[in-house]
Amino acid sequence: MREKARARHTVALVFGRNKTLNEQQAETVARPQREGAKNRPTPRRRDQEAARKRPLVVTDRKAAREAERTHRREAQLKQRSAMVTGDDANLPARDKGPVRRFVRDYVDARWNLGEFMLPVMLVVLALSFIRVAWVFAVVSVGVYVLILVAAVDAFLMWRRLKKRLAAKFGEAKVERGLAMYAVMRGFQIRRSRMPRPQVKRGQLPS
Repeated sequence: MREKARARHTVALVFGRNKTLNEQQAETVARPQREGAKNRPTPRRRDQEAARKRPLVVTDRKAAREAERTHRREAQLKQRSAMVTGDDANLPARDKGPVRRFVRDYVDARWNLGEFMLPVMLVVLALSFIRVAWVFAVVSVGVYVLILVAAVDAFLMWRRLKKRLAAKFGEAKVERGLAMYAVMRGFQIRRSRMPRPQVKRGQLPS
């Protein structure tokens, strides 16, 4: 019996034994910190493999759907907030980027005749109930004139804006779709524009 106990003791001394958590922490505290060294025990291979393991097939589909729904809701909240604050990181792809930000700032900084189209149309709708021929004729002519002038204003605005974009970002950045992006924003009422205007009237971007 004594020989067996002595043999087990010898094997334990040769191969060692698994240290408890308290012993590992005490050994870490007692070990002096060396500059340039990692100063921590090397993790065991099986612990690293266990940490990297991920299930290939999600077993709890209900939890997965709930997590996806939560993630989508958070993304929507961030995007909605970005539409107000102008945070480029969370804006949708249609409005993201410094070029599109420059276009929005340029349009928002000027008075656009197109933004008066909707209020004028509401006035025309109200006047259409008046059964006076000459009033309706004058209003109709005025509407067509305003549409023509607003279209010319939008065209001239885009020409000036295009030159500024090319000078600031280069010709390659003046991509297709920017003209419509600028014109459609110019025809919206300032308060209803999304993303919200971040500059004041007359504060043209440099």
